[in-house]
Amino acid sequence: QVQLVESGGGLVQAGGSLRLSCAASGRTFGNYAMGWFRQAPGKGREFVAAISWSGGVTYYADSVKGRFTISRDNAKNTMYLQMNSLKPEDTAVYYCASRAGMWASMHANQYDYWGQGTQVTVSS
Repeated sequence: QVQLVESGGGLVQAGGSLRLSCAASGRTFGNYAMGWFRQAPGKGREFVAAISWSGGVTYYADSVKGRFTISRDNAKNTMYLQMNSLKPEDTAVYYCASRAGMWASMHANQYDYWGQGTQVTVSS
């Protein structure tokens, strides 16, 4: 059974930074693409960023491009999301996800395992 555990969320002022982590267990981490999604109150789950199995290919939502950076350390079975220049509209529960494939995807329905989420709140 694959387990994904997010950490690093919290409360930060606009313009600040946070780094989220996603620790994975249960399958060979380096063989699978990973992604970050988020869900704000009253809204659907939206794509944030995704990374291929090796980290060589990354995708970002237009809303976070240039501010967020996705990365992974396959030796540590961990994925990261560095979030800079945070805005109040970034407030959401952030989820990491793993898909049964090597290539990154922006589509939530292509991911088969999800973490429990970590809250990020950006105050104005």
